[in-house]
Amino acid sequence: MDDRMARVIGILIDSFIPILKAGLMYTVPLTIISFFFGMIIAFAVAIIRVTNFKPLTAIVKFYVWIVRGTPLLVQLFIIFYGLPTIGVTLDAFISAIIGFSLSVGAYGSETIRAAILSVPKGQWEAAHALGLSKFQALRHIILPQAIKVAIPPMANSFISLVKDTSLAAAITYTELFQVAQQITARTYEPLWLYLEAAFIYLMFCSVLSVLQSRLEVRFGKSGD
Repeated sequence: MDDRMARVIGILIDSFIPILKAGLMYTVPLTIISFFFGMIIAFAVAIIRVTNFKPLTAIVKFYVWIVRGTPLLVQLFIIFYGLPTIGVTLDAFISAIIGFSLSVGAYGSETIRAAILSVPKGQWEAAHALGLSKFQALRHIILPQAIKVAIPPMANSFISLVKDTSLAAAITYTELFQVAQQITARTYEPLWLYLEAAFIYLMFCSVLSVLQSRLEVRFGKSGD
């Protein structure tokens, strides 16, 4: 083994724990918190659009259009670097949560709305025949069925969000990828360190994929 390869292996061994630790301490919490708030937004927007609540329908449609039509990285830059110019200064963590939550909310609302619309129209009619209001029918009959339909794509969104959090490095949030960048700046080994970061992301997403499969099986059985 030549000196070059020995040096690379040493760097990879030394950097693995710091990068993994950053992933567990910063990337994972950022993902979970952003997804949680994003789901609240997604359900609210989807319900507003499905029920055609006119005072807010135009507003939420505009929100979904803006978020889906512009790059997430640009949105993060506007929140973190742009807002301070009008007197609104947020730290990197809060900025990242806002940006990712709004993104999850916009895309998730379309998934949930499609799941709700996939429930047969007869279910609505049966609920109305039982004397339930539109919101009661939605809560007790439609949403439980729609959630089962929405779980696979929403699980995919969660896995995608784990990877998207790497964009937070661009607004100085010290997550997994930025730690890899910091070590790269000291060692000048971008290829191997970025491959190591990619491997750690792959580890996280592989675990989530297994959990997703089990979740789908569980809900699939419950729907039989």
